[in-house]
Amino acid sequence: MQVRRSLAAVLAVGSLLLATACAGDDLSDGDAADDDSSTPASADKGPVRIASQSWPEAALLASMYDQLLTDAGYETDVKLVDTRDVYMATFPDSVDVVPEYVGGIVNFLNAQENGAKAEPFTAGDGQELADQGQALLDGAGATLLDLSSATDTNAFFVTQEFSDSEGVTTLSDLEGQSVVLAAAPDCEGRLDCEAGLTEQYGIDISKILPLGFASDQTYQSVLDGESQLGLTSTTDGTLASQGLVLLEDDKQIQPAQNLVPMVSTSFLEAHPDVADVLNALMAALTTEKLTELNGEMSIDREKAEDVARDFLEDEGLLSDD
Repeated sequence: MQVRRSLAAVLAVGSLLLATACAGDDLSDGDAADDDSSTPASADKGPVRIASQSWPEAALLASMYDQLLTDAGYETDVKLVDTRDVYMATFPDSVDVVPEYVGGIVNFLNAQENGAKAEPFTAGDGQELADQGQALLDGAGATLLDLSSATDTNAFFVTQEFSDSEGVTTLSDLEGQSVVLAAAPDCEGRLDCEAGLTEQYGIDISKILPLGFASDQTYQSVLDGESQLGLTSTTDGTLASQGLVLLEDDKQIQPAQNLVPMVSTSFLEAHPDVADVLNALMAALTTEKLTELNGEMSIDREKAEDVARDFLEDEGLLSDD
């Protein structure tokens, strides 16, 4: 952006000198006037505050938003936090844009409005879920842009050895068993996490170790036998290489989790072009591609910002200049 701004400054000075030199010329033909009124495509559009969770996939999406909006002329400020409730505590007052998951945000707002035991929205179709939660979104001052076909739901894993020896391939196979769960700090009480495992599957969660969502600590805890069950996502591309395996959510407690940009309604009204920028990204992402990008970070150890930039360039979503 500094290069483009410097270039814009040079062009502006050049235009000023040209206008001065031609002050006595007749501009009635309109050509010179048209040139003077042109502005760079990447003109500074002001600040935009992006917030996201800090686990790898969420950080990747935040970096994509960051690079796209910077490219579009915004001055970005990105904050990564551990859990959704942290940034939602200041949305929309201090947050403008968030990479979200439709089921996650709708059910978060549902629990916030109606209590932790509120009946969750469970529609398998992402748009239907968004429609069901529209009143909650309106109340939060939030607008969801286009849903991506890319989806990523919570998922639970065990070691391949445990799966083979105990004959466990689905979450129902753990019914009545007592297990330690390594998961995100906000797992307890959530219907798509601890509460769903206990109430819907009848699993006795004897303890929750707050080691993080799809974190190295969570993987290692399960591998070491400190916990038997770990929390990750369906787009986790690292499990097989670690000797870990997902258990099927055979009772389908996970709601649709299409990727979707959530934007402060007031910010979007002031900056409607943000929708075009982020909707193009949603159209380019697929579940398969997302899984591949996650693997580049977790297996190949590439940085989120580098993976994000390569993808955006490959998809032609960044300007050439």
